Amino acid sequence: MSSTLAKIAEIEAEMARTQKNKATAHHLGLLKARLAKLRRELITPKGGGGGGPGEGFDVAKTGDARIGFVGFPSVGKSTLLSNLAGVYSEVAAYEFTTLTTVPGVIRYKGAKIQLLDLPGIIEGAKDGKGRGRQVIAVARTCNLILIVLDVLKPLGHKKIIENELEGFGTRLNSKLPNIGFKKDKGDINLTATCPQSELDTETVKSILAEYKILNANVTLCSDATADDLIDVVEGNRVYIPCIYVLNKIDQISIEELDIIYKVPHCVPISAHHRWNFDDLLEKIWDYLKLVRIYTKPKGQLPDYTSPVVLPYSRTTVEDFCMKIHKNLIKEFKYALVWGLSVKHNPQKVGKDHTLEDEDVIQIVKK
Repeated sequence: MSSTLAKIAEIEAEMARTQKNKATAHHLGLLKARLAKLRRELITPKGGGGGGPGEGFDVAKTGDARIGFVGFPSVGKSTLLSNLAGVYSEVAAYEFTTLTTVPGVIRYKGAKIQLLDLPGIIEGAKDGKGRGRQVIAVARTCNLILIVLDVLKPLGHKKIIENELEGFGTRLNSKLPNIGFKKDKGDINLTATCPQSELDTETVKSILAEYKILNANVTLCSDATADDLIDVVEGNRVYIPCIYVLNKIDQISIEELDIIYKVPHCVPISAHHRWNFDDLLEKIWDYLKLVRIYTKPKGQLPDYTSPVVLPYSRTTVEDFCMKIHKNLIKEFKYALVWGLSVKHNPQKVGKDHTLEDEDVIQIVKK
C-alpha cells in the first residue's frame, strides 16, 4: 500500500516540476496515465481474498434517488440534514454517529429521496486513509452530491473536496468525453473531427502504451485533453451532478450574497435558521431529473398522491412496468397514456413509448 502511495507522490512531484509546453505534453500524458493506473490500484487493491465487507457501510438503497452530503467537519452538514429531514420527513432522526451513514429520507413532490451523510471523505481519502475508501464507494452510488461549504472560507475546501472526489474516478457536473475508443487490429489510428490543442498521435500512443494497448481506433469528436482520454480508457468513471451548498449565510452581507447567487451550481443557505431550503430543494429536483408517472386504475380517477418515479435515463413504458413488478411486462398488451408525451389524450402506446414527467398511464393486460 505505502509503496503505491510513494509512487503516486513521486509522479505528482514530477508533474509539478515539469514545465507545460508542446515538447513536454507527451511526457505529461504518460505521467497522467501512470497516475490513473496507480489510483485505480488503491481503490481496488490487487491480490486475492479481498478484505471483509465495510462494517455498516453499504447502506441499502431506498427511495427513488440518493443524495450524498460531503463536507468538512463543522460546516453544518448534520444541522442541514436534521433540519431538512426533520422539516420534510417521515423519518425520525437516527442516532447518527459519523461512522456509519443514513440520516434519513425526505418526501418531495411525491418522490422519496434518501439523504446520506458521508463522513470523513476529506484528508487523503482517495489514498485509502481512514474509512475513506468505503465512504467513496457509497459516494459513487449517489445520484447527486451536495458539497457543503462554509461561506466564510469556501474556496480552499471546495478544491480539496473536488480533488478527493476526482481522485477516485467521480466526475462532477461533466459529461462523458466525446471520444470513440475501440480496440482493433493494426496500429493505433487517430481521427480527430476538430482541431486538437493537446492530443497528437504521439501522446495518444504513449498513453495507450501505458495500458498495453497497441492497436485501437481512437476518434476525437471534441477538443479533448489527456485526462479525457484516460477516463475513456479506464472506463470506470461515474459522472455525477453536484451542487455546492454554501452554509452560514447569516454571517455575511447582502451584497456578498448577490455575488454568491451568480456562481453556477451554488445555493446559499443557512442550515441553522432554515433559510432558503425551498430554493435548495428546487435545485436538487432540477439536478436529479426525476420523471413522475401517475397510475390510473380502469374506471377510476388517477392517483396523484403517489407517483411512480423513474430516472430520466430510463422512462419507457417497459421501464415503468419493471419498476412496478417484473411479471407485469409478460401480461402487457398496451397502455393508455395522457400527458405531454402523446399527441392525443388518451393515446394507445406500446412498451417502447417514452414517457414524460407527470404523465398518466393505464396498463391494459392481455
